[in-house]
Amino acid sequence: MKITKYASPVIFYGFSGKLIPWLGALTALLLGVGLYLGLFVAPADYQQGESYRIMFIHVPSAWMSMFIYVVMAVAGAIGLVWKTKLSEILASACAPVGASFTLIALVTGALWGKPMWGAYWVWDARLTSELILLFLYIGFMALEASIDDPRRAARAAAVLALVGVVNIPIIHFSVEWWNTLHQPASVTKVGAPSIHPSMLAPLLLMAIGFKVYFVTIVLMRMRSTILLREKHTRWVNELLETKS
Repeated sequence: MKITKYASPVIFYGFSGKLIPWLGALTALLLGVGLYLGLFVAPADYQQGESYRIMFIHVPSAWMSMFIYVVMAVAGAIGLVWKTKLSEILASACAPVGASFTLIALVTGALWGKPMWGAYWVWDARLTSELILLFLYIGFMALEASIDDPRRAARAAAVLALVGVVNIPIIHFSVEWWNTLHQPASVTKVGAPSIHPSMLAPLLLMAIGFKVYFVTIVLMRMRSTILLREKHTRWVNELLETKS
């Protein structure tokens, strides 16, 4: 069975519809367990006290903000090269979700920064490059919305996404390249993570839960976009007739 057949909107629509309920249930389970372990089981940090618990939202959100942008840029590149409609739809569906995670990372980072640094915002290299990432997401969505033809809009937005992807390694390595207030990596560094297992477990559960949530929401957005773009096709009309 060829995996390329799922690039067909009609096949993808049916297949994704079967996955969404299972992914939604898995999201709820992972996030529920992760939040319980992070808020009620993990001990207080010996330096930051209880305020460190915001990291169970902040850190996975920051990871997702970068991960989703890379997915969006890769999907855009595939759409540019092979002109696959589903790749364009995927890139478009990723943008609002990525922007939301980026905004959450910035807001929770500000709330974390106040007790740690004495200020909600500093023009730190990591914070500034993350803010630029939010502007890139907004620019992607604004460019798409400004062009009436969906295919032309997707190509223009894909170029912007590919140009902006250079910001991702800047965000990731900013704490190593510059002298910043932001703490360095404690989970992904070479060697053993410098975080206690009781804190690491809920953090990783939240990170996985956010990824499953991302897949769930993106599939739902893609299905809606497919119906909108294919509204004049026979299979969509038949689908709507069976549901009416």
